[in-house]
Amino acid sequence: MNTQKSTDPQFSTLIENIVDLIKKGNAHVSLDDAVKNIPFALLGEKPEHLPYSIWQIVEHIRIAQWDILEFSRNAKHVSPQWPDGYWPKDAAPKSKDAWNKCIGQIHADRKSFIELIKNAGNNLYEPFEYGTGQSLLKEALVLADHNSYHTGEIIIVRRLLNAWNK
Repeated sequence: MNTQKSTDPQFSTLIENIVDLIKKGNAHVSLDDAVKNIPFALLGEKPEHLPYSIWQIVEHIRIAQWDILEFSRNAKHVSPQWPDGYWPKDAAPKSKDAWNKCIGQIHADRKSFIELIKNAGNNLYEPFEYGTGQSLLKEALVLADHNSYHTGEIIIVRRLLNAWNK
């Protein structure tokens, strides 16, 4: 794989915009802001008629983001079984440490994915030699879209639990 960097200024702008979309959310609340200062006791609460707790949504984000990262950098990666491999069964984390590790892993995997994007050069657009036509650009957009969707869910759950002040 040739990872020669593009000298096109529009390409640099594209990379900056993708990174902003993944990290900041731009038109909406970022994932980091959505999970900030959630009382630990509320992480396992499921509001009436909703199937998931905040913990389950955040852990799902972690698993899916990890899967997208590994798929994007490893042709031999095997994704978890859908849907059971992507959703935790427990409504709450086992400990504050488990919660902090989940958030830390989201940050670490996001950073690794962003490095892939920044170092992809013109290969950003090229379909992987494996998969069904995915490219790093497509996976970046899937990652941003997926995290954005579930970030909105976290905010809804927080509002229903009276734990959102924005």
